[in-house]
Amino acid sequence: MSRLFLCEKPSQARDIGAVLGATRKGNGCLQGNGVVVTWAFGHLLEQAPPEAYDPALKRWSLDSLPIQPTQWKNTVRKDASKQFKVIQGLLKQSSEVVVSTDADREGETIGREILDACRYQGRVSRLWISALDEASIRKALASIRPGEATYSLYQAGLGRSRADWLVGMNLTRAFSVLAKQQGHDGVLSVGRVQTPTLALVVRRDQEIAKFVPKPFWEVVASLQAQGGTFQAKWLPVNADWLDEEGRCINQDAPRTVVARCQNGQATVASVETSRKREAQPLVMDLGTLQQECSKRFGFGAQQVLNIAQSLYETHKATTYPRTDCRYLPTSMITEVGGVVKALLHSDQKLSRVIERLDQTLKSRVWNDSKITAHHGIIPTTASCRIDRMSEEEFRVYDLVRRHYLAQFLPAHEYDQTDVRLDLSGETFVASGRQVRVDGWKALFPRGKDKGQEVDDDGQDVSGAQALPPLRHGERCSVTDLLVKDRQTQPPKPFTEGTLISAMKNAARFVTEERLRARLRESAGIGTEATRAGIIETLLKRGFIRKKGRTIISTPVGQGLIAALPSQISNPGMTALWEQALDQVAEGQMSLDDFMSRQTVMVKKLVDLALQRPRLNLPEAPSETCPKCQAKMHKRKSSIGPFWSCSRYPDCDGTKPIGKKGKSKTRSRSKSQGGRG
Repeated sequence: MSRLFLCEKPSQARDIGAVLGATRKGNGCLQGNGVVVTWAFGHLLEQAPPEAYDPALKRWSLDSLPIQPTQWKNTVRKDASKQFKVIQGLLKQSSEVVVSTDADREGETIGREILDACRYQGRVSRLWISALDEASIRKALASIRPGEATYSLYQAGLGRSRADWLVGMNLTRAFSVLAKQQGHDGVLSVGRVQTPTLALVVRRDQEIAKFVPKPFWEVVASLQAQGGTFQAKWLPVNADWLDEEGRCINQDAPRTVVARCQNGQATVASVETSRKREAQPLVMDLGTLQQECSKRFGFGAQQVLNIAQSLYETHKATTYPRTDCRYLPTSMITEVGGVVKALLHSDQKLSRVIERLDQTLKSRVWNDSKITAHHGIIPTTASCRIDRMSEEEFRVYDLVRRHYLAQFLPAHEYDQTDVRLDLSGETFVASGRQVRVDGWKALFPRGKDKGQEVDDDGQDVSGAQALPPLRHGERCSVTDLLVKDRQTQPPKPFTEGTLISAMKNAARFVTEERLRARLRESAGIGTEATRAGIIETLLKRGFIRKKGRTIISTPVGQGLIAALPSQISNPGMTALWEQALDQVAEGQMSLDDFMSRQTVMVKKLVDLALQRPRLNLPEAPSETCPKCQAKMHKRKSSIGPFWSCSRYPDCDGTKPIGKKGKSKTRSRSKSQGGRG
């Protein structure tokens, strides 16, 4: 045997093996046509615990910190040892390995770390797949890349893993030991990504709690013109009456205006109409898909990731989901006809939409300069069975295909009209919109879709009135004049969708000028593939909880952020680390340089921890699970004990039901994020 394809999971191996002709089952592999296809189960290897470097480190103490390995060690997961030995044996017989894991940083790491652990010295190539339908696999097999082309992704993956270990092991131990010395019974879990994410939620909750509503007043006039009725708002001109947002905070002024204008007539002082154009929305990346599904359907971030993965792997309906790109390469323009044909074959109900498409349109989505490791999520050229999709899977799939089809409909166009009126010496203003070309928005109708709200891709214009025809100098009768008491509103609590957005754009939450100057505007916390998991981790550890569709911090989470130095919880610092990892992935920084910076940083953070005065901590974590209200108890992990639901370790879909205090686990479908 000379050529071995190393996949990330069995399902992926079956798809690739079928195209290669390797369909004969072997021991942990598929064989045939002169090749062998084998698989991992995600990461077969994990970072070794501190005691693997020194048995004395099994005991948690401040004296041993910081723990900073010079030669890093991995251990084989106990549940994966059998498959690891299979791969190890196959590698000894191979002169070439084609790394065929997911085409991203973590996929690269999963494959390469196995090769390193087995001391493989042969040739390495890379299969880079964007979809798992047959046509996409054949296309990728025809352009297998040399291993060196993606090796820097592996270096970035190692940097991410090691940086997470350094922060997690050292700071969790430091603050947990300090807390224990002060009588706090529990582990204060600290993570490079989870802690700044928790800080976003805690600080938003603090803003809401501290918010003091301030009153302001508006005057709204209902007017009758020759062509119909409309409403206009009073525009105060006295700056002394206004706050920094231009709202009237003088309670008496609006009532004086109403008294003076009640029986008057408004004269149109100016009418300005301009044609506005809204371009087609870009196709989805994972983060945007999670945000939209949270807003439209109330889906959780992990649930959307699970569904997107199922649409990619099981249904072969969409392309690779863990992408941070919303654009498409121009080379894929030639596939438009194939994608549209497959969509129609999959769902004949699309025939009316497809008849209206102009497949020669070239929207802004086609942009080679915007392509990262992957392009946006779109339907594949293979037809799929929508009748085999769950309700939740179809909703996500439908959202993906609508954003693709939108590229071949015209831009949405409307006339924006702005009117100024004079009413007894006071200025009133009104605006309205008149749709001229519905365009792509025909794919995003307002109303109800299977019982759920459907809006229009974040470009909501609901509430915009349609003005009657108005001309300069026209007189309009006042039919009603009201003073409306308003109050400023606090920030909204996070939902999973808006928290994903905040993690993607961490630079918005950084106020320090020096740090902002070093951050890209798009600097984020975590990656498309990891953000949902971070939210799940915070939920499981009881640092945050769900309240309806919103996410709020718990007293434990609030106490943890209060106990930590701001350098640890600052989203900007973590975003800088992610930028550095991007530089490693792009070959602009070496892994050694990255790790030397992390080593210095972690030592500083540990020193800060040891200099902390008494920590202000709440009681130990709640005795009841924040998800299902079952009793909590301690569990062990590689970073020490943590609190978890006593009924079910992952607390995924549990709910106390039944009689006499008994409970049972309520199963959910895989598409809903459960275990089935």
